[in-house]
Formats: sequence, structure tokens, C-alpha cells
Amino acid sequence: MVERKIFAGPRVRRIRNGLGVTQTAMAEALEISPSYLNLIERNQRPLTVQLLLKLSAVYKVDLEELRHESGGSLAQLKEIFADPLLFGELPGDQELVEVAEAAPNAASGMVKLYRAYREQAARLSDLTSLTIGEGNAPLAGARLPADEVRDVFERRSAYFPRIEAEAEAFSSRFADMRDLPFAFREWLRAERGIGVRVLPVHVMPDLRRRFDRHSMRLFVSERLSAPDQAHEIAIEVASLALRDAILAELEALPLTTPEAKRIARFELSRYAALAIAMPYAAFWAAAQNARYDIDILRARFGASFAQAATRLTMLQRPDAAAIPFFLMEIDAAGNRLRRAGALGFPHSGFGGGCPKLNIHVALLQPGQILAEMIEMPGGASYLTISRTLEGPNAPFGERVRRTALLIGCEGGLGQATAYARIAAAQPAVAVGSACRLCERRGCLSRAEPPVTRPLGLDEMVAGISSFDFQ
Repeated sequence: MVERKIFAGPRVRRIRNGLGVTQTAMAEALEISPSYLNLIERNQRPLTVQLLLKLSAVYKVDLEELRHESGGSLAQLKEIFADPLLFGELPGDQELVEVAEAAPNAASGMVKLYRAYREQAARLSDLTSLTIGEGNAPLAGARLPADEVRDVFERRSAYFPRIEAEAEAFSSRFADMRDLPFAFREWLRAERGIGVRVLPVHVMPDLRRRFDRHSMRLFVSERLSAPDQAHEIAIEVASLALRDAILAELEALPLTTPEAKRIARFELSRYAALAIAMPYAAFWAAAQNARYDIDILRARFGASFAQAATRLTMLQRPDAAAIPFFLMEIDAAGNRLRRAGALGFPHSGFGGGCPKLNIHVALLQPGQILAEMIEMPGGASYLTISRTLEGPNAPFGERVRRTALLIGCEGGLGQATAYARIAAAQPAVAVGSACRLCERRGCLSRAEPPVTRPLGLDEMVAGISSFDFQ
């Protein structure tokens, strides 16, 4: 069997430099020429068995250390450069041998850096699985048109200037009328020849609204509350009266499929309905005077809590901007139904995935408004107001659909609201953006371990949280 040649020039050089001897002196001690020693130190000649024994006898060198010093780092460097990210960068292994031999500390640093990269990639993979669910296709292939629309609306401002301008101009004709739902019914009849009728549950059990083109009638379900019935009528009015403004805003959205554009058009029609039912200038002034008290606003404009809260997130006209609110709605299972914001939903700062938020407590206290100040790990604070929302009226024996809505703003801005006094009466609640990203220790509400920290696997210690981590 042919013995593997040993190239250990840098190690020989470090031994010589550590001893403070010249090449000539070492060459004389090893009984070789200085030029040959120079070639050895430059890895152009291997170490022979005789030289290894000589080094061991003269300078007390550990032969095993000398033989295997670079073997581990060389194998690790080969693994690194076999990664698809770096594959093909080197024509052969000779450069890796030279790096491992000539700069072992640098090689060790590369190995550590690569390990950190792989570990971070694994954590990002965990985050991706959180986003799309385990067992699903990759994120790019799993996005449905509804997901695309949701992402676009969550990340942009809820203020649509073209719709607001057209809505205010349209609503000005009804400025003297106190009953806007009646005014909208009359506009549909007079301008478009459309009649409005409320149908009983047994006639229209599964729909909120339906427009019959043949009879030119708009049917609305009696299962809806009065504000929700008015909102459905307003949607039909906005779709007709503000059609050009809605289409203009639709074209400005970065959507890729026809189906996504249809879904976005429905969403814009809902926004437009709120804009004509609660005109910008009037609602903005009322919000200022009422210190953003949502109950007062919904009573004044004949709206629901959800409609008034959503309208608050839309008040960002440059010359008359209100507090930049954001909101989110969830169901009893914690599923996210919608998120929006005056400046876009604050994903990075607020998150919205913490089980300690009062939106989850609201589901246990139907109909009550809960206000509190929360503090994020980075020190940012937010005022949050939560309340349950009741779905369509359910007949006996059918389970009621109940969701919860949270509307919030930055803590400092929240001092201008009617909820600041209630929130200030109790200490700020320490929350996180989501369990997988939160590093707060000893959290009783923790549902998952953080991906940013390794788990604590000490059998002698058990923390108060469900998951201990280092």
C-alpha cells in the first residue's frame, strides 16, 4: 500500500518560528540543505519518514499532530465547497489543501461561518413552514390569489386618494339628509332603476346580498344587523357611482392575476362604501372631537363597531391626517381574517401573533371593550383596543359566528384618545411579535419555542414556561 504523502510546510514553519531559529540552523539540525527546507515549508516537497523522525527527536514534535493537523479542516472545507451555493468555484482540491495548510485559523473561521449559515438557513426554513404550513408546497407556489391580495392590502396604506375624493364629492349631495341608507336606496331607484328589498332567511339563507339583473332588484338578507344591511347597500352604490375611481386604484395595485384583481376590486368596493357612508371631512372632524371614541363615532354615523374602526385606519389625507391606526381581526381559533393599517400593518414592530394580546381575551368577554398598553421586546409601546364582533343573526340551533377585532396605534399617539386613561390605569403588558420570534423568558403564554435560540435540555432544571431555551 502506498503511504499518503504528508505536506505540512506551514506547521514546520510555525515550529521553526516558535523556536526562533533560522532556516539554515534548522536545516543543519535536520541534516538537509536550506533550499530543501525552504521547499518543504512552501509545501513543494513532502515530509519523509526520516525527516518526521528527525523532527520528533530534535524538536520534540508530536508526529500524530503533525500528520493530522490539517486533515479535519480540509475535510470540512471540502464539505463547504460541495454546497450548491459554492459548487464549481474551485477546479480541484489543491487550493483547499493550501488554505488548510497555510492558514489553518482562517480555515477554521470559514468552517464556523458556514455552520452559522446552515443553522440560520434551518431557522428560516422553520419560519417559512410557519408561514405556509407544514407539508405544503414552497411559498412561491402556494400563494393563492386571495393571499396575494391580502399581502398587498396589509403592506400598503389603507388610504386611497382617488376613492376618497370621489366619495366625498358624491356624498355631498346627501349632506342635508340624516338617513343615509334611505338616501342610498332612493339614489339606486332614481338613478339606476334598482329597487332594494330585504329577504327573509328561508328565501336567502346563504347570501348577504344578491343583485338580480333581470328584475333590477338588490336583495339583502334579514340576518344582517341594520348597520350591515346599510353597508351592503352602500357597496352596491359605491360600485356604480365610484366605478372609475375604484378601477383607477385597482390598476395601481401590484397584482399579477385576473382573479386577484377581481378580489381586490371587491375589497376596494367595500372601502368605497365606508367612504361614502362616513365622508372624510365629517368623519375626521368627529374623530378629533370625540377623541377617537369608536362607540360615539358608530352611533353618530349609524355604523357598526367594525365599520367605524376600519374607517379610522383610512384617515391619512396629507392635509388632514388622523392618528395612524392599524387593525386585525381573528376568529375563535386564532385564524387571521384581515389586517390593515393607515401606514400598512406593522408586521415587524407589532407582529400581532402573541397570545397575550387582549384580542384573545375579548373573545371570553363578548361585547366589552378592552383597552391596554403593551410593550414589545425592543421597547416600543402600543395602545390596543379590542372587542368582539357579532356575525349575521343565527336561527335557533345554529352556532353564532363571533370574531374579535383589535385596533391599535403607537403608545405615544394613543394619549390623544379616549382610551388612554383606562390603559394608563394598569401596567403595560409585555408581549412579543410571535412565539417563534419572541425571546422573553418565563412566559406562561408561550405556545412554541423560539427559532432564534437553542432549546435548554438540562434534565436538572425545569422552567416555568412550556419551553426552556438557552
